[in-house]
Amino acid sequence: MTVIKDWFRHDRFGMFVHWGLYSLAARHEWVKNREKLTDAEYQRYFDRFDPDLYRPREWAWAARSAGMRYVVLTTKHHDGFCLWDSDLTDYTVMKTPYGRDLLEPFVDACRAEGLKVGFYHSLIDWHHPSFPIDGLHPQRDDEEAKAAPRDIAKYRQYLHGQVRELLTRYGTIDYLFFDFSYAGRSHTWGGKGAEEWGAEELLAMVRELQPDILVNDRTGLPGDFVTPEQYQPAGPMTGPDGPIMWEACQTLNGSWGYDRDNFDYKSPDLLVRMLIDGVAKDGNLLLNVGPTGRGLIDPIAQTTLEAIGDWLRLHERSIYGCGASAHVPPADCRYTQNGNRLYLHLFSWPFKHVHLPGLAGKVHYAQLLSDASEIRLIEPDPERVAENTQPGSQPPGTLTLELPVRRPDVAVPVIELFLTPSA
Repeated sequence: MTVIKDWFRHDRFGMFVHWGLYSLAARHEWVKNREKLTDAEYQRYFDRFDPDLYRPREWAWAARSAGMRYVVLTTKHHDGFCLWDSDLTDYTVMKTPYGRDLLEPFVDACRAEGLKVGFYHSLIDWHHPSFPIDGLHPQRDDEEAKAAPRDIAKYRQYLHGQVRELLTRYGTIDYLFFDFSYAGRSHTWGGKGAEEWGAEELLAMVRELQPDILVNDRTGLPGDFVTPEQYQPAGPMTGPDGPIMWEACQTLNGSWGYDRDNFDYKSPDLLVRMLIDGVAKDGNLLLNVGPTGRGLIDPIAQTTLEAIGDWLRLHERSIYGCGASAHVPPADCRYTQNGNRLYLHLFSWPFKHVHLPGLAGKVHYAQLLSDASEIRLIEPDPERVAENTQPGSQPPGTLTLELPVRRPDVAVPVIELFLTPSA
């Protein structure tokens, strides 16, 4: 398993893609739940789904240009709509006006760009007639619908059958994101988890079909990595047996699916800081885009991805292959480390000096990563007294870097520190 995990720990940055019928509604991927839409009301999106501008090579190129190394696409979201030609239901793209499998060209496009391929698959299904209605279901207040018999065993067979299709039709799949278990949640009723999904048997089948795949933690059983959503962990994540792999899944604007009127976009600078923050805590970032109903990544998302890519082209050494460092950074900074190279990310730009506790005598060279210009190292006398234009001493063991007054014109400046062997 260690070798299998290497690519995930190295690559650090991926693209999440939420796309489906809700992209036509353009008001959040949970629109069916939020507005309590019936199947008949939701059918208008199925009848008009025709993404004539779907060009998965453009998605893959956008991901690669942004510095992302893997892409994860929603094969089926909670509404039950399938983006491939499933033998187990007619509720697929094949019966829409578009009428063609969407996954095969997506997989081919990712491979052509050298990207790892990931599938998202919802364990929940608000369309399937055997899926029991619960407190998250769009028909949760429909007494007649709730009274109709529903057999979770039939749905479980359907779920397993569809996962088998996904993992046998498209070659090697590197990553699988199941979503999600909610048994025992206090704020809803009828929640479902590992028992309802048959998670033990499901995961065994996944491992048999794709032995090298990475699977997340949302079946109700432990997975290969954990998935904090819409927040940044306070530090490296640990489990009963020590450090664990994790990946923060984040949106650009708070919505996963295309949300036309939502302009609460995170700035590129903030997203770069979030990526750095995750790697500094030994984690990954899976950043979402929600293409339009015609299949395009919207202009704001495209511009944001390009800006992140501009930063990564100059600073990728501080992200790929890096992880947490044992050294403690100064305030408003983050360290990432790869071997004897320590990367200081300056979230704010100080005037002339930055002081690095514990690094005196442990760095033999420093440079701005953006242009490879030297940064001078200073180890002031710990007894020195501040006098007029002379700064006073720092605590013993402190290394001081002398910075240019002008901040580099990048989202987050990075200083590359070459550590001595003893460090």
